[in-house]
Amino acid sequence: MNASEPRGRKPRADVQRNRAVLLETAQRHFLRHGVGTSLEAVAKEAGVGPATLYRHFPTREALLAAVLQTRSEELVAHQAKIEQLGHSAEALEQWLRAMESYFSAYSGLPEPLMAAARAQKPDSPLTIPCDILIAATDRYVEAAQRAGHVRASVRGYDLFLAACSIAWIKGNDTEEESLDRLRSLIASGYLERDMQA
Repeated sequence: MNASEPRGRKPRADVQRNRAVLLETAQRHFLRHGVGTSLEAVAKEAGVGPATLYRHFPTREALLAAVLQTRSEELVAHQAKIEQLGHSAEALEQWLRAMESYFSAYSGLPEPLMAAARAQKPDSPLTIPCDILIAATDRYVEAAQRAGHVRASVRGYDLFLAACSIAWIKGNDTEEESLDRLRSLIASGYLERDMQA
C-alpha cells in the first residue's frame, strides 16, 4: 500500500499494473541473466523509471522475494504430493529434491538464500521465505526421526543448507551422476545406519 493513500483504499490501477509488470519482467530477467541482473534493465523493459521500481521494491532482495512468492505455487504443489507418501524418509528425500529444484530456478539464487538463512536478519525480505522452508524441512525431519530413520542430531536448517548447496553446484553445469553421488553423501550423513543400505 502506498503510504500517501488513505487506509482501506485499494492501490490505484496504475500502481497495481506497474507492480505486476515489474514482477513479470524481473522473472524473465532472473531466468535469462540470474539474480544479479541489472535492475535498471528490468525497470526499462517494464516501461517504468528506476524510481518506480525502487518504490515497489526498495532492494534487490525485496524484488527477489516477491518473484519467489509468485513461483511458490509449484513448490506447494510438490508438497501436497509429498504429504501423500507413507514413508517419512522418502517424504524427506522428496522434499529436499523439491527445494533443490526451487532453489535452481535462477542462476545465483542459492547464495542470497543461504546468506538470509545464516544472518537471520528480520529486516531482510528473504528471511521469511527461508524461515518458512526451514520450518517445513524441520517437520519432515522430525517425522523421520520419530520413525527412527533420521539421526536425532539433524535439524531442518542443516538440510535446507544442503539443498541450497546442491542447487548451487547444479547451477554450475555439474553432471547428474556427480549430483547423485553428492546427494548420497548427504543422505549418509542424516540417515540412521540401518536406512543406508
